[in-house]
Amino acid sequence: MRKILFVGAEVMPFAATGGLGDVLGSLPAALKREHGDDIDVRVVMPLYDAIKPEWRNQMKQEAVFTLQLSWRNLYCGIHSLVKDGVTYYFIDNEYYFKRGALYGYGDEAERYAFFCKAAVEMLGVIGFYPDVLHAHDWQAALSITYLNFEYRWRREYQNIKTVFTIHNIEYQGQFPNSVVGFVFGFGHSDYLDYNGCINLMKCAIEMANVVTTVSPRYAEEIRSNEYAHGLAPILEKNAHKLTGILNGIDYDYYNPESDYAIYQNYASGDIQKKRINKTELQKSLGLPVREDVPLVAIVSRLASHKGLDLVRDVAYRLVDNHDIQLVILGKGEAQYESFFVDLERCRHDKVRALMLYDRDLSKCIYAAADIFLMPSKSEPCGLSQMIASRYGAIPVVRETGGLYDSIKGYWLLNGTILGNGFTFANYSSEELYERTNAAIELYHNNELYPLFMKKIMDTDFSWGTSARKYYMLYERM
Repeated sequence: MRKILFVGAEVMPFAATGGLGDVLGSLPAALKREHGDDIDVRVVMPLYDAIKPEWRNQMKQEAVFTLQLSWRNLYCGIHSLVKDGVTYYFIDNEYYFKRGALYGYGDEAERYAFFCKAAVEMLGVIGFYPDVLHAHDWQAALSITYLNFEYRWRREYQNIKTVFTIHNIEYQGQFPNSVVGFVFGFGHSDYLDYNGCINLMKCAIEMANVVTTVSPRYAEEIRSNEYAHGLAPILEKNAHKLTGILNGIDYDYYNPESDYAIYQNYASGDIQKKRINKTELQKSLGLPVREDVPLVAIVSRLASHKGLDLVRDVAYRLVDNHDIQLVILGKGEAQYESFFVDLERCRHDKVRALMLYDRDLSKCIYAAADIFLMPSKSEPCGLSQMIASRYGAIPVVRETGGLYDSIKGYWLLNGTILGNGFTFANYSSEELYERTNAAIELYHNNELYPLFMKKIMDTDFSWGTSARKYYMLYERM
């Protein structure tokens, strides 16, 4: 039996802020579904204050011990629960994790050093030694470092292989050199040093047996200076162990046939029931109630790398030149929030700007939307384009990262529909405008649009394929 341990800072449905939590909430369960009794899958995360009582009430205490972190002797509790055949462990220390939010504190280096060392120490305490320790993003990077620096001499730890997955290379875990001894408890190491500071992602890339990213295209892109945020030389040096596997989405959670959050459930290609979602959303937002008008949606963190400067360049032209409605959901940079709020004020009959994040409302918008815009400048994988497809909204995306790997351009060849969206290559507002025009034209084609909507809804973005690829990766190791 293969034994896999995932180490990550957030896991759905327990506590999460974004795509990392979605992955760690879905991939372990998908591996267990695919391989059953042939695999023992476990996940470890911090016991955040944000974890709801409904989950805490299902936990049992596995162990309590004292963890030495540099000069500190710290309480550490281990709690567990089993869900979908996967065992989840929660590292307990209220000083580090009983806080109002998951991230954003001045002692992040210390918090996640504690978490990572506890995750590795835990293995000996509970008597579980995995074949593969799979760490995700910089918050979990030190689990590989501690394993190699402090635990390899123990016989039970000697054969553990390591995988490090980069979800977003922009966030690398960079800290002053002083944290090495005072916080981590290490001596000086060239593995940790990079460009005058400590870089935890760099260290994990150097130390891991295999490095993965969340899409094949992103694995190529981050070897270039344009995308690597300073780590291109390290990734080029370690290119022999770098690979990309496209993420999937949870088909139980994102399922228009059974989703409790949307107004009307519907199956693949059922345009009439999908349009009920549009008219109900129009009513709730105070937009003119019209089945015939294409609803264009954006559900995004409002950040520059999401391509929102392109949207800003074309938004008034798009709304003024077409009979459409536009709904934006998200929070982020003030420049974009204020722009979309002003756009709604100036075009109140066509635009709604919802400057918030609400997961259930986002699903209502996916279900209501006919066209979904995602013109990212960079996108390691992206889940929104997959969710939009699952709910029958035509994705319009830029060909980068996981958007390139998941969405292929619409084309009609001898009466056969190819592709599953509209794509453009250059980072250009004109190309975004032109491809959105094309999607609007297709929406008004009563013969082709129903066929295309069914095709994009039937595109397989489930975790099954990705889980099989990860299992093959573990087997090769």
